[in-house]
Amino acid sequence: MKRIKSKKQGRMHHKIVKFLALTLFCIGTTGIYAQTLKDIEGNVYSIVTIGAQVWMAENLKTTKYCNGDSIGTTSPATLDITSESTPKYQWAYDGNESNVAIYGRLYTWYAVIDSRNICPAGWHVPADAEWTILTDYLTNNGYAYKGNRGEISKSMASTSGWTTNNIEGSVGNEQMSNNKSGFSAFAGGYRYGNGSFNGFGSFGYWWSATELYVTTAWYQNLSDYRSDVYRDSSSKQNGISIRCIKNK
Repeated sequence: MKRIKSKKQGRMHHKIVKFLALTLFCIGTTGIYAQTLKDIEGNVYSIVTIGAQVWMAENLKTTKYCNGDSIGTTSPATLDITSESTPKYQWAYDGNESNVAIYGRLYTWYAVIDSRNICPAGWHVPADAEWTILTDYLTNNGYAYKGNRGEISKSMASTSGWTTNNIEGSVGNEQMSNNKSGFSAFAGGYRYGNGSFNGFGSFGYWWSATELYVTTAWYQNLSDYRSDVYRDSSSKQNGISIRCIKNK
């Protein structure tokens, strides 16, 4: 005789299946030779090996931490959060979800360092020193524009989507010659803590996991008019893109 499961047993089975599914994503879905990575929501990312590092070749898109908990957002997208002490938020640029597929989302630094892990398991937000390893590798291994030391932004930038300009060696000039490294950096802009969005098409910013002061942390920046990669710090309340790097 076929055994009939009780409603309680059915709920328990559903919880077990959900737990196993979350565990699978948090263990990671890439092998050493895999060319893509999948996050907790099923977003699929291209990856690229540059020197001894393996990077996402796209900006992070997730609205959930690795354990399945949601990363908050604001309503409206332009809400001023400067009065909040440790805001953990994500946004589509300008609140427009159609921007996410190419440009990913913008995150506050407090979401970056949350213990629930914003990157898929086995991956993490790079420290400032890991960004330096990347830029040093590109500088020293033939990726600089016409061999000019430090002028590596074109080798990292995507081949389209940047504001056009006539400055030789800059990201916005002759864009089809960009992206020699395969890093595929898009100009996703940024969000200030006061709620204003800026820089779409002209600037790409990426968080590091390294704090500078109590209220600021390091980031890396590509600009349409520059030939170098610019390192600076930003308020932890600002919304900036994320690239994850694979754990060693």
